[in-house]
Amino acid sequence: MNAEALICDAQHNFALRDVTLPDPGPADLVIRTLWSGVSIGTEFMFVRGSLDGVRYPLCTGYMATGVVEEAGADVTGYQPGDQVYFRASPGMRLDGEPVHTVGGTHASHAVLDAGRADTALLPAGAPVDVASAFVLPGVGLHGVDISNPRLGDTVLVFGVGLVGLSVVVWANQRGCVVVAVDRDAARLEVARKLGARHLIDASTTDVAQAVAERWPGGCDVVFEATGLPANIDAAIALTRPRGKFVWQGHYGKDPIHFRYPVPHGKRVRMYFPCNDGEEPAREMIMHNLALGYLPWEHTVTHRVASGEAPDLYRGILHGNREGVIGALIHWSDR
Repeated sequence: MNAEALICDAQHNFALRDVTLPDPGPADLVIRTLWSGVSIGTEFMFVRGSLDGVRYPLCTGYMATGVVEEAGADVTGYQPGDQVYFRASPGMRLDGEPVHTVGGTHASHAVLDAGRADTALLPAGAPVDVASAFVLPGVGLHGVDISNPRLGDTVLVFGVGLVGLSVVVWANQRGCVVVAVDRDAARLEVARKLGARHLIDASTTDVAQAVAERWPGGCDVVFEATGLPANIDAAIALTRPRGKFVWQGHYGKDPIHFRYPVPHGKRVRMYFPCNDGEEPAREMIMHNLALGYLPWEHTVTHRVASGEAPDLYRGILHGNREGVIGALIHWSDR
C-alpha cells in the first residue's frame, strides 16, 4: 500500500517521500498515523551515523499514535476506529528499495502485525498528541526503576533534555529530592514544573561547588542524562560514597573513558538502563497520561504539520532551531 514518510538520504537531506508498505495480511492492522513523537537525541545520533548499522535511505521515529483503518480477518482485540500507540512501521520501501527504518513511525500509515508487543490500544483519556511521545518518559521510568532511589533520597539529574526530564518526573513521584542540572534555562524551568526542587544552571554556576555546599559528600543517586562523554567524570564526582550512578544517556558506538579511581574509591554502584522498560513501562505511561498524573505536555515546545517536518529536522540537525525541547508531528492531514 502507498504512504508518505519523512526520509533522510546519505547527504542528510530530509524530504517527505512517497513510499510503499507491505500489503496487509489477515493478522495485520492498517494504522493511519495521527501524531509521531520526535526524539532529538537518539534519532539524530542515527542520522549522523553515531550508532552502528545506519543505512540510507533512512526513516527515523520510533513512537506514534494513530487510528485503526483496517483489521485483518484473524485480528482480535482491535477494530476500525480504535486509537492505538505503536513503535514501528516495518517493511517500508522507496522506489522499490528497502528503507532503513529506525522504527519508521514518521509516516502517514503503518502496516503492523496486531500481535506485536509494542502496539496497544490507547486508553481513554490519554491525549492522542502528547501520548505519541510515550517512549521518552518510559526511558526515564526504566532507569529510575532499576536504580531504585528511595523516599527522601537526593537525586541529581545531570542534563534535563527529554530523557533527563523523564527521570525528574519519576524520581519526584517516588518522593525524592530532585536536583536538575543543565545549561539551558528553558529546560530547567520545565524540570521545575515536573518536580525538581533545586535547579543548577551550569552556564553560570560551578556545579561541583554548588553541590558540595548543599550536599557535602555528594548526592545519593546521580543520573548522567546528557549522553556526552565529556560530562561523565563531572557527573560521577557528584555521587556520594556508596551512592548510585546511572548511565542514563546514550554515548554512541565509540569507546568511552572515565577516571576509574573516583567511583572505585567511593564504591559507587552503577546501572545501565536500556530502552523504555517495554510493555509494563508503556502501560504505566499511558495510565498516568490518562489520569493526568504525567504532565508531559510541559515538555512539548513544537507541534508541526507533517509538511513542516523536513524543515524542523534540518533545523535541529544544523543547530538553528533553538528552543526545541520536545516536538510532535501531526499526520492527520495526509
